[in-house]
Amino acid sequence: MVILTSVLATGALTLTACGSRDDSGGDSSDNGGGTTLTIGVDAPLSGENSTTGLGIQYGAQIAVDDANKAKLVPGVTFKLKAYDDKAQPATGQSNATAITGDKTAVGAVGPLNSGVAQTMQQVFASANMVQISPSNTAPELTQGKNWQTDKKRPFKTYFRTATTDELQGSFAADYAYNGLKKKKAFVVDDKQTYGAGLAKIFNEQFKKLGGTVAGTDHVNTGDKDYGSLVTKIKNSGADLLYYGGQYDESALITKQMKDGGVKIPLFGGDGMFASTYIEAGGTETEGDLATAIGVPADTLPAAKTFIETYKSKGYKGDYGAYGAYSYDATTAIIKAVKAAVDANNGKVPTDINALRSSVVDGVQKSDFEGISGKVAFDQYGDTTNKQLTVYQVEKGAWKAVKTGTAS
Repeated sequence: MVILTSVLATGALTLTACGSRDDSGGDSSDNGGGTTLTIGVDAPLSGENSTTGLGIQYGAQIAVDDANKAKLVPGVTFKLKAYDDKAQPATGQSNATAITGDKTAVGAVGPLNSGVAQTMQQVFASANMVQISPSNTAPELTQGKNWQTDKKRPFKTYFRTATTDELQGSFAADYAYNGLKKKKAFVVDDKQTYGAGLAKIFNEQFKKLGGTVAGTDHVNTGDKDYGSLVTKIKNSGADLLYYGGQYDESALITKQMKDGGVKIPLFGGDGMFASTYIEAGGTETEGDLATAIGVPADTLPAAKTFIETYKSKGYKGDYGAYGAYSYDATTAIIKAVKAAVDANNGKVPTDINALRSSVVDGVQKSDFEGISGKVAFDQYGDTTNKQLTVYQVEKGAWKAVKTGTAS
C-alpha cells in the first residue's frame, strides 16, 4: 500500500509505495505511488444514534473514494479512518487524541453530537488540525457560550456544514405556530447539550410568536418508561409536544403518548430525523414532525450520483440526514489539501504540522458547490448555507412539508 511514515518528532515524513484498500473494501490506489493522507471520521457507529452516525461515516467514505478516483490531488491518496464514539463525550475526546496523534492525518469529519464535540474541540485546536462537523448544531460551538449577547469564536480549527439550533429552533417554532396553527406546546428535552439548547430556543420563539408553553420537563437518555411524562402532557391540555433530543427516546415517547390517549403530534429537531424513528415508533409516529438541515438530498441534482453510490454499495445507516453534508465536509478538507500542495509547487509539504495549518486556512477560504449546496464558512466557522426543511411522517415515511431559508 502507499504508506506515509513519520520519522521525526518535528513531523518530517518519508514515503514508500505499494497498493492500498480503503475501509469499504474498494480499491483506493492512486496507481502511481506517492503519499497517503488520512482523514478521520468520528461518529456513533454502534448503539444509540448509530443510524445517523453510519450515514456520516459512509458519506465521508464516498467523498474519499471520489477524490481518489478523480486524482483530485495528484500524487496523493486519501484514506478514511473511522472512529466509533458511541455518542459518549469521553470516547469522542479519546478518538480526537488518536486522530491528532496519527502523523498521516490532515483533518477530521464529525462528530454527530454537539455534546461530544465540546470534548473534542480543544484537542484538535491544540494540534492545529481542522475539524468539520456535518451535524453539530449547538450555537456555542462556533460562537462561544455567550453567543446570544457576545459572539466570539472559541476555536479557529472548528467548522460545520450544518446550520445552528438558533435557526432550527426558530424555524420549528414558526412552523408550529403559523403553519400547524398550534397554540399550546409542551416542551421536553433530554438534558444534553443539543437537546436542551434546541428546546430552549423553541420555547422562547414559540412564546414570542404568541404561543403558550403549557409545561416543560426533562428525561434521561436511555429511559424506557415515560408514563409520568405522558400524564403531565395529557393534563396540560397541550396541542403539540416539542422534544429536544434524539430518535431513540422520542420514538418511545410518541408511542407511549399516543397509546395513552394523547393524540397530538410530536415535533423535534434533526436528531430524530431518521428512518429508525419511524421503525421504532411504528404507526404512532404518523403525523409527527422534525426539522432538518438543508433540503432533501433526493431533490438535489448534484446528490443523485452520491445517493446511487450509497445504495449500490449497500452501506448501512441513513444518508438522508447528514450523508451529503459529511460528503461536502470531507471534500472541503481534500480541496484544502490540494490548495496547500498547489502552493508548494505541487509537492506535499513534508512537515505535517505545516500541512495541517495550511488545511485549516484552506477550509476557512472554502467556496465551492457541494452536493448539498454552496460550501462556504463565515467568520465563526458556520456554514453560509442556511436552508432548513420541516418533514412530517406520512404513510410511514418522512415527507418534506416546508423548505426555506432561516433568517
